[in-house]
Amino acid sequence: MLRFKTFINEGVNDPSIFKAVFLAGGPGAGKSFVVGKTALPALGFRLINSDEAFEAGLKRAGLTTSPEDIASAQGQALRAKAKALTGKKLGLALQGRMGIVIDGTGKDYAKIKKQVDMLRELGYAVKMVFVNTDLETAMDRNRNRNRSLPDAKVEEMWKDVQKNIGKFQGLFRNRLIIVDNSRDSDVDVAALEAYKDIKTWAAKPPENKIAAKWIKSQREQK
Repeated sequence: MLRFKTFINEGVNDPSIFKAVFLAGGPGAGKSFVVGKTALPALGFRLINSDEAFEAGLKRAGLTTSPEDIASAQGQALRAKAKALTGKKLGLALQGRMGIVIDGTGKDYAKIKKQVDMLRELGYAVKMVFVNTDLETAMDRNRNRNRSLPDAKVEEMWKDVQKNIGKFQGLFRNRLIIVDNSRDSDVDVAALEAYKDIKTWAAKPPENKIAAKWIKSQREQK
């Protein structure tokens, strides 16, 4: 109980409280690279990504990120465990209304819209950072990853993600940030602009009555 109260109090005083950033981009887009460039964790955001827990679980179990180990019974059990742990991490962050980054590819628009709707009902403001690349760059980077996918799968996922850009523009409107991370792009400049945008936005007080009411009630309980 003490830890839960501490977590809630951290949320109330968090600079990114009631803010959620969705991260989208297909295989080889370089999302982790852009997260580092935009310094989202330093701004108080908690990264929600089951891949990190999954890869750590594989390593502890003496498995690799090869397709064979991932597809094995033990590998799939570890993936399920990683998703469950990530779900608990998200639930705890939401209890404290903390700032979060939800990492994904962006190929499942319906899933993201459902998450956005849920967060908005809780009082969250939402933004998306869409890390974009041309197909050739995505393929080259994927081939050099530990968990590489077949070229045909990368192309399929890249096309699925590209189809959703227009939908994301409608869902996030002026809070959609597109960072071009193709081979010849100036990603440093784009990431710096994204950082400035998110930093200013994260520092603003929550925008709606739901959030303001929750903050007031939590502070009254202290």
